[in-house]
Amino acid sequence: QVQLVESGGGLVPAGDSLRLSCVVSGRTFSTYTMGWFRQAPGKEREFVAAISWSAGSTYYADSVKGRSTISRDNAKNTVYLQMNRLKPEDTAVYYCAAERIGDTYSISGYRYWGQGTQVTVSS
Repeated sequence: QVQLVESGGGLVPAGDSLRLSCVVSGRTFSTYTMGWFRQAPGKEREFVAAISWSAGSTYYADSVKGRSTISRDNAKNTVYLQMNRLKPEDTAVYYCAAERIGDTYSISGYRYWGQGTQVTVSS
């Protein structure tokens, strides 16, 4: 059974930074492409960033490109999302996703999901 647990969310003022973490149980973490998605109130869940199993490839949504960095530590079974210069429109529940089985940028492209961590950015 693979479980994903996100942490690091919170309430911050615009312009601040946050680092989200996602710890994955299971022995095959190092083989997974990992992703971050987010869902704002009343909106569909959307892609934020993804990283290949070796960290050799990273992918970002245009809305966060240049402000965010996805990284991973396979020894710790953890993937991170560093978000800088946060904006009120970044407010959402952020979800970690594991094991890409399809489109990198699509919800349907991942097999496992965490429960999410709330990020709220005040103006």
